Amino acid sequence: MKKALLAFLIAGIVGAGLTSSAVHAASDKKTATTKKHAPHAKKSVRVKRTLHTRTTKRGASLVDAQHLAVRSSAALVLDQATGAVLFEKNPGAVLPIASISKLMTAMVVLDVKPDLKEVLEVGEDDIDTLKGTRSKLRVGTRLEREEMLRLALMSSENRAASSLSRHYPGGREAFIAAMNRKAAVLHLGDTHFEDPTGLTAANVSSPRDLAKMVDAAHQYPLIREFSTTSEGEFNIAGRQRHFNNTNTLVKNKNWEIGLSKTGYISEAGKCLVMQAWVNNKPTIIVLLDSWGRMTRIGDANRIKRWIESASLASGGPPG
Repeated sequence: MKKALLAFLIAGIVGAGLTSSAVHAASDKKTATTKKHAPHAKKSVRVKRTLHTRTTKRGASLVDAQHLAVRSSAALVLDQATGAVLFEKNPGAVLPIASISKLMTAMVVLDVKPDLKEVLEVGEDDIDTLKGTRSKLRVGTRLEREEMLRLALMSSENRAASSLSRHYPGGREAFIAAMNRKAAVLHLGDTHFEDPTGLTAANVSSPRDLAKMVDAAHQYPLIREFSTTSEGEFNIAGRQRHFNNTNTLVKNKNWEIGLSKTGYISEAGKCLVMQAWVNNKPTIIVLLDSWGRMTRIGDANRIKRWIESASLASGGPPG
């Protein structure tokens, strides 16, 4: 009886020991499993963080240009010195260009080397009957050709542009023909003009063509000067009238703009073309068909920051 009881007690103790060992073994196995997989988990986290850091440090490049939030429907950004494309969005889209047309108007005016001091008069034929836009230049206003050109480029004065075309050798019809000949000479295959102001939606071009047109217009010192003049006083019918540049960026100290022109009609949306020094390099920016009131300005600022970000990250501009 004592032997049986002793055997029973020994079995119980042994069984308890096995159970405890099993528990510890299971615990050790779980710990081992955790330790086995833990390094991979940490490595995965490190990899993700490294990738994120690299993306941040890399900054902008042509590879990630699609992530640049340009809201204009069509856009093109070029290195003017090399012709390298830094950014594009629907660059071949043929769209109305509104008052961007006035860059061609200015080139055609200056190509015939006219007397810039000749006094021109605003006439009934210069009134906008298509869109009904208003003007500070009343019928009968007399200004020198140079002043008309300055107002057309700086303040996008439609009557000034119209008057310039009427006082061209052969009149307005010859002037429009000269605009289209100039477009052909510059190899602007997507570009067509039907008036000097851009009030008609029939004046069309593409971002690719406009980049060429901006580059050509930039060769004219007066176009550079007049299109970037921030404001001016003009004697209109015996009283001083104040005019501002339609591009607010020309007053912005963060920008160094060498040429500028805005445009707007309902069919074209808000448009903006510029030659500017961005990151110490001459850059052409074309923005077409932007619908927000300040979207084209916002797009230009985003493009500038993007290029500067790429330069800081890589030691040079994108591309």
